[in-house]
Amino acid sequence: MPIQREYGKEHPYWPLGPFKVRLPFIHYRWEFPEMIQALLMFVVSLGMIPLLQQYLGLPYEAALAGVVICGIGFMLPALLGVPLVPGWITPAIPVVLLYLQNFQPGPEAVKAMVALQIEVFLIFLILGITGLGNKLVTLIPNSLKCGIIIGAGIAAMMGELKAGGRVSNAPVSILIGAMIAAYILFSLSFKSVVLRNRLAKIISNFGMVPGIVIAMLIGWAIKEFPLPNIEWGITKPNFGLLFDHLAFNIGWPTWDMFLLAAPTAVIAYVIAFGDILVGFTLVKRADHQRPDEVIETNVTRVHLVTAIRNGMHAIFAPWPGLAGPLWTPIQATTAERYALGRKAMDSIYSGQGTFWISGFLALFVLPLVTMFKPVLPLALSLTLILTAYICIMVGMEELKDSAERGVAGIVAVTLAMPDPKATIYAIAVGLVLYFLIERQNAAERQRDDLSIITDDTAAIEAGSERGKANPDAAPR
Repeated sequence: MPIQREYGKEHPYWPLGPFKVRLPFIHYRWEFPEMIQALLMFVVSLGMIPLLQQYLGLPYEAALAGVVICGIGFMLPALLGVPLVPGWITPAIPVVLLYLQNFQPGPEAVKAMVALQIEVFLIFLILGITGLGNKLVTLIPNSLKCGIIIGAGIAAMMGELKAGGRVSNAPVSILIGAMIAAYILFSLSFKSVVLRNRLAKIISNFGMVPGIVIAMLIGWAIKEFPLPNIEWGITKPNFGLLFDHLAFNIGWPTWDMFLLAAPTAVIAYVIAFGDILVGFTLVKRADHQRPDEVIETNVTRVHLVTAIRNGMHAIFAPWPGLAGPLWTPIQATTAERYALGRKAMDSIYSGQGTFWISGFLALFVLPLVTMFKPVLPLALSLTLILTAYICIMVGMEELKDSAERGVAGIVAVTLAMPDPKATIYAIAVGLVLYFLIERQNAAERQRDDLSIITDDTAAIEAGSERGKANPDAAPR
């Protein structure tokens, strides 16, 4: 029987420095809906295997071992007191792949990935300890931030649609799966159906799963993907083979690699910080409907846990997806079920903890892994297409005026260029255009605002004088 939480209090934990340790069955109960969802959604984490093979040159068995290490990292936030369902820094994947194109798949690409991951680790660690994360993101012009997010979305979509890409190899199953997933996740008409129909509400709780399942069935039916050769037993990730491809054996990155990785690391952090804000917003929205539990949203702890995860990857499993603070669709569905009350979900930590523990255990279920193996490109493609939609939508929403939209558009197009140095060019172009165009507009807006305030003040004073001269005319 888990330790019971007092009404209106924070969920029980064991203190450990800056962390708050919570364990299943000791501090929280097992949530079966999240377990079922994880047994299907873990296939998305397997979707990184094709990228590990293509860009880092890892064999399948070594890449699977890397997925297991990633799964350990996924369990850390719930364990250490972060109320967010973790994932990759998914919008940054196209930018990371552009960076990796500078290097030959194999030892050189692995070293380059290690350099990038070390820098991401250091950024999260330093900004988390010092609390400077907010200030750094504030200093970056809004047009540059939004342009990066939109450009990442465009690059993700172009990567899927290009000749020889995943969509061209399996257009029917991927596009139908993407449309179904987008309809369930984003459609206003489906949300209205959810309010009236119990089955639709159940489907909505599974996020991307229905789209992936239907796309898999279509892909197998029309032979866009080979039928799986299902094997029974327990998977055997080859950690020894993975170790042969790590920096311990192939050597550590050069200083040139660290310099080339720096712009990509900064972009990844900016995107990840946005994910933190989105995650906390989802948590607070659900928290208002659950007075029985107080949820602590600690920015420093999120930074530290994310730093630990990126440090793990840099040493033991270089990861093109990077370690991000949030998997938005799963956080949204978890928060939605949490908001239904304590009977539906005991604690926010029980939901997210159960999800990734179940996802980690699923990695060792050989029938599941072998069933999904032929459709791993499908899972990755759907993830990137939906990420592209979210990036473009969010980036466009945050732009305030025509000057910002123009600068952001140029940054986005530059970033999406099929050039390994596109990241550096995009940042440079964005900063130059900001100082040439937006700074002047900002000064004009400031003068206009000051003029309006001055005019309003004069009008108020004039009205006041008229009121003194003629009391009957004064406003009542």
